[in-house]
Amino acid sequence: MTTDFTALLGERDEPTDGVEDYCNLLAQALAARGKSTDIVRVSWATEGRLKSMHKLSELLRGQRERWVLVQYTALAWSRRGFPLLFLIVLCLLRNRRMRIAIVFHDSTAYRGLRFVDRVRRSCQNFVMRTAYQLADRSILTVPFERVPWLPPDHSKAVFIPVGPNVPAIAASRSASNSHKPKTIAVFGVTGNGSVGNEVADIAYVSKTAAGQMHGIRLMTLGRGSKESEDRLRRDLEDSAVEFNALGVLSATAVSKVLADADVSLFVRGPISTQRGSAIASIACGVPLVTYSNSPLPVEFSEGGVLAVSTGDREAMARATVSVLSDSQLWLELHRRNRIAFETYFSWGTIAGRFEQALDLI
Repeated sequence: MTTDFTALLGERDEPTDGVEDYCNLLAQALAARGKSTDIVRVSWATEGRLKSMHKLSELLRGQRERWVLVQYTALAWSRRGFPLLFLIVLCLLRNRRMRIAIVFHDSTAYRGLRFVDRVRRSCQNFVMRTAYQLADRSILTVPFERVPWLPPDHSKAVFIPVGPNVPAIAASRSASNSHKPKTIAVFGVTGNGSVGNEVADIAYVSKTAAGQMHGIRLMTLGRGSKESEDRLRRDLEDSAVEFNALGVLSATAVSKVLADADVSLFVRGPISTQRGSAIASIACGVPLVTYSNSPLPVEFSEGGVLAVSTGDREAMARATVSVLSDSQLWLELHRRNRIAFETYFSWGTIAGRFEQALDLI
């Protein structure tokens, strides 16, 4: 018998919304398994909180015992990261006797040393702990040990990594072509390149590779890539790196760029199983060089991922050059990515784990 879901989102993110992409891709995978999903958005910022709550209440009328997959990020439910509205939504769902499964896309509170940062962090931790108690199931996109607010008895929690937000490229390449320029891809630049050392690290790795090999091409794509272009061009001055900032592309175009690349860099802080931009590289078979503060989760360690300590740009450059210059290493990492994708990150696998988590099999 077909079981229906409602995927409930907060306010839309711009210019792209990864949570909406997540819901659409999960809905497609569930549909392939005979389950239908409605996607509903609570547009509290544009419609007003009272009106959006009334519309949601009317929509849920007469739908008791239906699973609602509520998507949590702090900014989806608050302009400044104080997501108390999220608890109001959960109470409304509980009052309507819906079955609540929360997908925690943010599983840790925001950092910061200012007084307002500490207050915001306390608020977010309170909201997540309370939400966990209100939910029938909690879907965590990172392993349990990386969720500091999770209670010791977390029997209601299930770990399910996110899938790629772009189509997987199934075709295999025989090897990285040694006669063509080597392409380094970076999918997404945080804060338009104004956060931390991200742009400087990308430029350092690319220039180091260009100093040791002939023909290095750097391609940035996705959010922040166009906005960070000027900073990267300044940092790449007087180098032999060929650089192109592609901006926000269609999902299919992103997959083609990644699949044609020779290596992908993830320098947006430590890698995580909730980072769809990192998982996109695995889905497209391109070796991934990344920062990590701790041993990689098994989902990455079994894939074609090389990790170095966060902030160690010299080690990242060495790992990148190794991938670009060693065809056997490239082939092995490519092969491992294909296996890891099918085992952990394909949307069919993720949909199956949702069915198990919600006792639908």
